[in-house]
Amino acid sequence: MAGRKYFGTDGIRGRVGEHPITPEFMLHLGWAAGQAFKRAGQRNSVLIGKDTRLSGYMFESALEAGLSAAGVDVKLLGPMPTPAIAYLTRTFRASAGIVISASHNPHHDNGIKFFSAEGTKLDDALEAEIERWLDTPIAVCGPGELGKASRIEDAPGRYVEFCKSTVPNEFTLDNLKIVLDCAHGATYHVAPKVFRELGAKVFVIGAEPDGLNINLNVGSTHLDALKQAVIDKEADLGIAFDGDGDRVLMVDQDGSEVDGDELLYVMAAQRFEEGRLKGGVVGTLMTNLGVELALTEMGISFERANVGDRYVMERLIANNWVLGGEGSGHMVIRDCTSTGDGIVSALQVLLSIWKSGKTLAEMRKGMSKLPQTMINVRVEQRFDPFSRADIVDAVKSAELELGDAGRVLLRASGTEPLIRVMAEGQNADDIRRVVENLVKVVENSTP
Repeated sequence: MAGRKYFGTDGIRGRVGEHPITPEFMLHLGWAAGQAFKRAGQRNSVLIGKDTRLSGYMFESALEAGLSAAGVDVKLLGPMPTPAIAYLTRTFRASAGIVISASHNPHHDNGIKFFSAEGTKLDDALEAEIERWLDTPIAVCGPGELGKASRIEDAPGRYVEFCKSTVPNEFTLDNLKIVLDCAHGATYHVAPKVFRELGAKVFVIGAEPDGLNINLNVGSTHLDALKQAVIDKEADLGIAFDGDGDRVLMVDQDGSEVDGDELLYVMAAQRFEEGRLKGGVVGTLMTNLGVELALTEMGISFERANVGDRYVMERLIANNWVLGGEGSGHMVIRDCTSTGDGIVSALQVLLSIWKSGKTLAEMRKGMSKLPQTMINVRVEQRFDPFSRADIVDAVKSAELELGDAGRVLLRASGTEPLIRVMAEGQNADDIRRVVENLVKVVENSTP
């Protein structure tokens, strides 16, 4: 992503009202995207969906105007999960899909994600092309060539049916009590339908969006409400999505958190046991070492990609594998869908549970996570931590201390002005001390 002005690891993101998250920029971005996506000799269209943030209305209108000025038709989906836009972009044979969302961030942030005509994240070359058009003044096409806008009214129903189609017809959630936490986000009106129509008794929290409460003390980044609801309802498990629905975490019947690393293990182990795990598994630099050790012991190949589901997807495609994911709950299941999908991933975990006859708590016991500590250090401006000599020296010292029994990782967040400092190993106290020492070095580091 070096040299990129606007795109981070997952689109363009920032605080509403601050450049580039402004109506003026979104107008130009819509036009630039239209120029990059449209193909001569055909009628081009782009789908636009959004999460439940109040600012989504403003940016939806600006993008629509920019795309129209470029001569591209617009199909509006309204509030829909990010993976739904990926799916519908494919089924409507659109030139591209746009999602207005800042994922798990608070309501005062927003951003833009793009999908190709195939429903996949854009490659670096296409993002660079959009940025080149952003450096060009808007030139409105002829009055007779302007794009038209229309709304797809049946989008939620189409996506609900797609989610259900990713599990076998004989699969059922009968007799299962599930609590869903929709983060007051984009899954609020579709996720409950999916799980109820598959037979589960569903209790729902975080499904009353008001434009300002997205991810507020609910969802995959705030699991306390879900843990309590699972215990209060005596449910079999809880499922938490993030604001735009591309992540999922779970809570077992005891109220214990089951993160993305454990969910990845559950799916991989069950598929391997059935003989339907094609190839190996892709994690990221942040994936707990316990996952790698458990899978390797089973004879399953494991590879680490850079953080971000797009990089997980790249390695899966390169290896012709199907299963990968991140501890944050981004799962990529290539034989089900083209991008990370929280609802589909949850269904695949539940399918693994259904086939095994075990509970979620029982299935996660096959993998022991090593103690891991991560602290996010907020900085005024993002920078590469390994560009600072004092940080490099501190990391080398930490690695020598931990030896082969642990590892250290520092990385700049691609979506926020944060430096993530992480270490894992055999002893939790040692790991905590190593991370705290590194945090001090990062905080005191200067260019």
